[in-house]
Amino acid sequence: MKRIYAKEDVCIGCHLCEIHCQVEHSSSRNIIKTFKTEQPPPPRIMVQEEGPVSFALQCRHCPEPYCAYACIAGAIYQDQATGEVIQDREKCIGCWTCVLSCTKGAIRPDVRGPRKAAKCDLCPGREVPACVEMCPNDALYILEEDP
Repeated sequence: MKRIYAKEDVCIGCHLCEIHCQVEHSSSRNIIKTFKTEQPPPPRIMVQEEGPVSFALQCRHCPEPYCAYACIAGAIYQDQATGEVIQDREKCIGCWTCVLSCTKGAIRPDVRGPRKAAKCDLCPGREVPACVEMCPNDALYILEEDP
């Protein structure tokens, strides 16, 4: 299973991972249109900063996904073959119990239109997630791990 990790010693807190995540999940997938003509989606990755230390935080695809256990609509579940924690946004009812139960703080509310939760989906259709590919300092990297 793919997992994204951060190297805090090279992260400069530029937030470009957030921006490229928003572009990847926008309807146009165009950086200018995303921020000029659309209401951009919330980033599914969040840069945490504390003084000189910064790092990106996103869904860790936990072996014990409390978000999935808490989801009353069955919109978040763990793929048993890969271990990936998947969200079916069509099933999401916007109760945000997953937001409250995520021990990493990696799920956030999406308040554009109908309430939905937003979490890292590892950019389906891409070999490398947008945040990892576009990080200028290689502060994000991806590892394949056994589920």
